[in-house]
Amino acid sequence: MTISQAAIAAVVLCVVADVPTAAAQAGRAGEHWVGTWATAVVPRLQGPPPAQGPAPINFNRQTLRQIVHTSIGGDRVRVVLSNAFGTAPLLVGAANVALRQKEAAIVPSSARALTFGGSASTTVAAGAIAVSDPVGLAVPAFADLAVDIFLPGDTGSSSSPLTTHSGALQTSYVSTPGNFSGATELPMPATMQSWFFLARVEVVAPEPVGVVVTLGDSITDGSLSTSDTNNRWPDHLAKRLMAQATAARAPQTAMMGVLNQGIAGNRVLAEGVGPSALARFDRDALVQSGVSHIVVLEGINDFGLGGPGGLGGLPPPTAAEVVAGLRQLIERAHAHGVKVIGGTMLPFEGTNLSVFPTYYSTDKDARRQAVNEWIRTGKAYDGFIDFDLALRDPSHPSQLLPQFKAIDNLHLNDAGYQAMANVVNLALLRR
Repeated sequence: MTISQAAIAAVVLCVVADVPTAAAQAGRAGEHWVGTWATAVVPRLQGPPPAQGPAPINFNRQTLRQIVHTSIGGDRVRVVLSNAFGTAPLLVGAANVALRQKEAAIVPSSARALTFGGSASTTVAAGAIAVSDPVGLAVPAFADLAVDIFLPGDTGSSSSPLTTHSGALQTSYVSTPGNFSGATELPMPATMQSWFFLARVEVVAPEPVGVVVTLGDSITDGSLSTSDTNNRWPDHLAKRLMAQATAARAPQTAMMGVLNQGIAGNRVLAEGVGPSALARFDRDALVQSGVSHIVVLEGINDFGLGGPGGLGGLPPPTAAEVVAGLRQLIERAHAHGVKVIGGTMLPFEGTNLSVFPTYYSTDKDARRQAVNEWIRTGKAYDGFIDFDLALRDPSHPSQLLPQFKAIDNLHLNDAGYQAMANVVNLALLRR
């Protein structure tokens, strides 16, 4: 659905503010902070290249300019850096947030230096995060922000893992050596398709504004969608929610930030590509500012990556074991007053992953269908989204509809991710 700039402007401020005074940058009592963008982080090991997985990467006195795409807007913003998987402190020499103009260039008048407790630099303790001081910047909905982080040290001099999100499907940039935080142009940038040391971006919003966290695996992460186009299903959900807010008589009560907390390869029960959903639930879902709803779409990798040739040599769990794990997520969310919506797992017959040739079997599919039936009828969730019913081939229900399949028959193309968002009953996300 196309939303005019005029309609969006009616809901959020879209005029870049003047550089704020120090007093304006300080936190204000009673402000309602909500997430406008976030990502789920995993460790990236340093040292010799592993037999499998991404090769080590190193930053040495360089500036990272990382591009993120907002879901809702606001006129004050702060950034959360993460050293969640680091075993040593992370020194950040400078940081900046700005509106992206094109590629690695920023809108000069929008550059805002970030401080941490009033200091231009900060040290993020091992396993910790750092929340920047707020800055005045009118951030539009569906805008590209450039978050700069200058790393004055050499990450290769330590074995401390880097905290990252791989497969970002978004081009970000790495400078030549030097502090170029806030520079309009980044000198001779290299590119990357991962986010590093970046957890979330938050804005101040009216009190009624909520946040929906989409917790999942590669389907939520948008794997095999077109890079740099924001075609993940949570991106499309954000547009639908904004359209609803724009049309509402009381738009603030209908506005929702949408945070994508998908990790490709993630599982409910077992560690794999990053911590399990059970292990990461607090950090990736419950602590998100303004969270009111969580959509859980997990479990397919528990089955697909288990058994012979699977990840870690573990047998696939039973349907009852996956259900027990999902129940734990629901209970933990409800204890915090957060609603949880279950998503049925998509069909996956025909999956052709060369590294996991036994990903699909009829037995695994039977377990998937059993969990899906529990999601539909078990009444443990506050509601459900039947992705399976909407995207499966009626003539062959264990497979995706041909028009929505990506090349591996497991993931979706851009049209498929759009179709997923279209399935969501927005009434489920009312506060």
